[in-house]
Amino acid sequence: MPLIQQLSVEAGLKAEQDLLASVCAGELDAGVLFWQPTDRALVMPRRLSRLSGFEQASLELAASGWPILLRETGGEPVPQSASTINIALVYAPARAEGDHGRIETAYRRLCEPICDLLTELGGEASLGEIEGAFCDGRFNVNLDARKLVGTAQRWRQSQGGQRPVGLVHGALLVENERDSMVAAVNRFNQLCDLDQRCRAESHIALHEVFGAPDFFERLSASYQLILAPLLKP
Repeated sequence: MPLIQQLSVEAGLKAEQDLLASVCAGELDAGVLFWQPTDRALVMPRRLSRLSGFEQASLELAASGWPILLRETGGEPVPQSASTINIALVYAPARAEGDHGRIETAYRRLCEPICDLLTELGGEASLGEIEGAFCDGRFNVNLDARKLVGTAQRWRQSQGGQRPVGLVHGALLVENERDSMVAAVNRFNQLCDLDQRCRAESHIALHEVFGAPDFFERLSASYQLILAPLLKP
């Protein structure tokens, strides 16, 4: 199987949930999934479907090539296309870690290998909010002070409720499709009377700065090292 699976956005979101269900069921101890959309969609939390302008926004955005899909994690609208590579890290923390800081630890497990690799390539990597970015957050991965990766996570209990299992997700922009992505998010926000407006220049794509042909192979190796202590002997 190729490292990066080519999937529709709907199938990619389902593949993440399937991996989470497998770890919850005890079929796997942990897993990493890389997938790249074969189509386009504007993906957003289910709660936004209750907005008064949602139905009109759905029709207009679908007509413009950005159909809306709903996801289980929180946050704000995120454009997904072939210009994006998604990373899903799923694991149950070691019991010795306890629950304190579990969410921040999960984000750091996802984000620090990306930051380390960007730094090795010669970039300036950071975590934090970027003004004008869509789905902005404290655990954005930024390259040269512009948003490269958006992150989110979701936790469930394993079967029998014995331990929590987390899915921590990153959407990494690899090619420059910033203008059309930002236009789709801003049009949704406008139609639904949401105040936020995003800016294309607040984002950056990996291949605008680095060719990095083995970027995801190196990233996958880092995640395998991180997950190794969490696997049962």
